[in-house]
Parts: sequence; structure tokens; C-alpha cells
Amino acid sequence: MALIFEKKNGIAYLTLNRPEAHNALNPELMMALCDAWEEYRDDDSLRCAILTGAGDKSFCAGADLGSLIPIITGAIAPRNDYEKRFLANPDAADVALLKSFELYKPVIAAVTGHAIAGGMEILYSTDIRIAAEGAKFGLQEAKWAIFPAGGSSVKLPRQIPYARAMEILLTGELIDAEEAYQLGFVNRVVPRENVLEEAERFAGIIAKNGPLAVTAIKKSVIQCTGLTIAEGLEKEKALATPVFMTEDAQEGPKAFKEKREPEYKGR
Repeated sequence: MALIFEKKNGIAYLTLNRPEAHNALNPELMMALCDAWEEYRDDDSLRCAILTGAGDKSFCAGADLGSLIPIITGAIAPRNDYEKRFLANPDAADVALLKSFELYKPVIAAVTGHAIAGGMEILYSTDIRIAAEGAKFGLQEAKWAIFPAGGSSVKLPRQIPYARAMEILLTGELIDAEEAYQLGFVNRVVPRENVLEEAERFAGIIAKNGPLAVTAIKKSVIQCTGLTIAEGLEKEKALATPVFMTEDAQEGPKAFKEKREPEYKGR
């Protein structure tokens, strides 16, 4: 299967599973991602997600130039059910890459290898990013006369300094994990064998927090981006107030006072 989707201890694990193709995005993988993100969003037992890649070379090499791009450009006709389903769903790429999919639960990226093109673009909508030493990042679309349409021209200049974003976008050259860290694009750079462990450490911390508070915080950050300060504060207030009215908001301070672990119910 192109995607391995697992649930363990309140954490969803999404593993891109095409190591022989550097985990490149073909129609099967894209549609599997669409299904997995929707299931993660709708399953109240899942508190956090970890997105990673199989193999020891690539996290994701972006779109499969032999299948996905020819299907998109019309160079070939759909040959199987995955390709037919992908073509029939105009929002499939947006959902798979989290480009415009409304997901307010946290997502942690365990970047085990190179994250190129679409493999880098899916990271824009992750919240914490752990990168392996030696991993490289970049958008090489301009080199192949295509557009990095997974949100790069919109989101990348908002996540790192403008001039560096333009350098990456226009040259198509790659940067290494340490440079990505210096730019603030990733949170940690660790040996490859420790990437998933570090991602799980963050996921474990988040999964223990109040789930309604966590989702409201992420929703506020996303929805307040681009608003004026006054508008943002009003939106934040509207999202924060219901959180204070929950049973979890009573349980948290009570547990702290009683010096015990809180038992959050998500209500």
C-alpha cells in the first residue's frame, strides 16, 4: 500500500510508503492521504498526527513525474481506479497536501530524508517539524517549467524571510536541514535514527494536553493570520471563550491543584 495509516495511543501515524520511488506522490498515494486526513480529523480519539516517510533516503520527492504530472497535464489518460478517482476530485491535491483542507488538530512532520517539491509543500501545513541530519529541502519545479502549486508562492514567504523564500522558489536549488533550521523552517535537526523518536516525544506531550484547547489554539493561529490586530484579537476571543466553558477547563486547574495528571474528555 502506498500509505500506511496507523493509530496508537491517541496518535495517528501516516507513513508515505513508496521508498522505491522516494515516496513520490502518485494518484494512489494522493487519494490515500485524502482519506487518512479526513479520518484523522473526524476521529475524536486521535489527538495528534505524525507524518513521515518510509526508507532511509527521502521523506517525499514530490509529484511522481511518471504518473501524477502526466495525469494532471492530460499527457496520458487515467489507467486505473486511483487515477480516475483523482481526476474526478478537483480538490484531491489540496486535501492530500493540506493546502486548503480545514484541519485544526496538530500535525508533526518527521522528515526522515529529502523533502522536495510537493514533499516540501506538505510541510507548510504541519505544526512541528523534525528533520534528519543530511535531509535536503527545495522546490525544483521552475527547473522543469512547472509551477510549485502546492501553496509555495503563498505560504513559504510567510514562514521564512522573503528574500530567502524567493531564492528557493526561483532558483530551484536545495538547502540542507541545518540551513532550514537556521531559517526557522524546522524545529529540530537530529540523527536520522532519532527523527521518529523526537516526533513521538512532541506528539506525546501534545496528546496529553486539553484537546479542545489545542484545536482552538491552532484554529486561532490559522484564522487570525492576515487579520488586523484588532480583528485578530476579536477572533481569538470568540474562539477562546467556549474553551473556558468546557469540563476540561475545569479539570485542568483542578488536577494542577491536586498535583495529579489531568483526565481530559474533550468536552
